[in-house]
Amino acid sequence: MTASKPEKTLKDLFGSDTNPSHILPRKYTLDSTIKFRCHPGVSCFTACCGNINITLTPFDILRLRKRLGLGAPDFIHLYTTPLYLEKTDMPGVKIKLNEKNRCPFVTPEGCTVYTDRPTTCRYYPVGMANFHERAESKESLPAAEQFYFVVQEPHCKGHEEEKIWTIREWRQDQGVDLCDEMNREWMALVMRRKSFGIQATLSEKAQRMFFMASTDLDAFRSFVFDSSFLSTYEVENETIARIKADDIELMKFSFRFLASALFGTEDLRIKPEKIQAKVTQMKEQQGQAAQRAEEAYRELVEERERLKGELEQKKK
Repeated sequence: MTASKPEKTLKDLFGSDTNPSHILPRKYTLDSTIKFRCHPGVSCFTACCGNINITLTPFDILRLRKRLGLGAPDFIHLYTTPLYLEKTDMPGVKIKLNEKNRCPFVTPEGCTVYTDRPTTCRYYPVGMANFHERAESKESLPAAEQFYFVVQEPHCKGHEEEKIWTIREWRQDQGVDLCDEMNREWMALVMRRKSFGIQATLSEKAQRMFFMASTDLDAFRSFVFDSSFLSTYEVENETIARIKADDIELMKFSFRFLASALFGTEDLRIKPEKIQAKVTQMKEQQGQAAQRAEEAYRELVEERERLKGELEQKKK
């Protein structure tokens, strides 16, 4: 008879014995049920829209700025503030709160951008996490276990409503499935960077590239079509046509580019002739460097011989 695994504790799941985020100490699946409903009739309506920390994904930014009719630079300047993502050195943005420490898009009547609200807002009060069992050895790294959790803050009266959902139904109703699909590859980049730890750092150029591709699709489009990009990388004609006409396709393509540029994946390949040209250039540069080093050495030898001659003359 084998012993059953003990229930995970709060510390096992979330890294702390205390619960400052009011997370219920239970793992939920897609078929788990929650009792919750938010509507203008609840006394706490929009209370959760203050004192918040809402990180925006590229898909969030694209939808919000299209909704507001703004270019990326104006949207970033007016409605966001910078941060680093998931304890990495990858730059991102979060919603800039107003002078009352509230979301700039919320009014007493509700959210003015509700149908295009960020992913984090759609999830609430549900969250998703990836849990890693403690490895038995350095060689055995277990796969991540994905699960859901529920946040139940004292002020929130939505949990007192009678509406019952499964997590699956809640996600579908709130449009989270689409957001997760759009955000998946971008989040994979962040998690891949996080796995490298603090011992590795991104260059300033790499950080600028990541920020530009994540926040400003117009600038990224210009980078692709108005530079030597397409003569450097192998990109199918069908892909070129799609990313030229469709912002969503361009956003997904930016994730492929970032994976290749930052982590050396095979998502995009440099054209063989470009690699050969670079190899030739490097060899030429190495040859030139060797020639300069040889000339410098000869000059040093000649100078040494000159000084020796002067010393010998003085001795006479």
